[in-house]
Amino acid sequence: MQLSLFDQVTDTNVRNLNPLQPHRRTGLKLLDLFCCQGGATRGYQLAGFNVTGVDLHPQPRYCGDNFHQADAIAFLRSNMDWIRREFVAVSASPPCQRFTNAQRIQAREHPDLIEPTRALLIELGLPYVIENVEGAPLRKPITLCGTNFGLRTYRHRLFELGNGFEIAPLPHAPHGQPTVKMGRPLVTGDFYHAVGNFSNVDYVRRDMGMAWASREGIREAVPPAYTAHLGAALLDHIHAVAA
Repeated sequence: MQLSLFDQVTDTNVRNLNPLQPHRRTGLKLLDLFCCQGGATRGYQLAGFNVTGVDLHPQPRYCGDNFHQADAIAFLRSNMDWIRREFVAVSASPPCQRFTNAQRIQAREHPDLIEPTRALLIELGLPYVIENVEGAPLRKPITLCGTNFGLRTYRHRLFELGNGFEIAPLPHAPHGQPTVKMGRPLVTGDFYHAVGNFSNVDYVRRDMGMAWASREGIREAVPPAYTAHLGAALLDHIHAVAA
């Protein structure tokens, strides 16, 4: 029996899937706001979307199909009609520094871009995903963990789903392995926490399925496995609504 795309994405090691294989692409377009180097983008490609990224900074390593350098919120606000015509869904990863433990310790001020992003996405009307870290003020988010996808990192991320798109949360396995302490070189098989000046970048690239990304890009990334899972469910939702 041939697996559905959803089963392939969730049951097959995401690192072995090639998003550029023609049979994996549906022609449907997704807009990825605050895309950075494209961790989330690659997952949506694996699910079958053509992905256009938007980021404030140049992203020469971006892995998506198209890229616009722009303020993501301004881009969204100024291009509503065009986005509705061109895309079937939007994903957004507003900067998370305001909600991290490091920010609370250092007492630095960072803007909260989640609320204005959400307001515009609700107005837009397309199915959306907003991603952020634990502690961010997302509405009824689901949590994904690296253990859901066989990764060697836990990297919890929250996902708010909106404008009719819903998905059941995955069961969360206990964290049975300790992560390597900061400063100790990573070796193959280690559980890692890819923050700061982490070592063995190639090992982390292989594990997360982000061969194109720099150390900085990996630090900020949503693991592609997470959005491959969400993207497959999003395609199911879009097809169900259109039926």
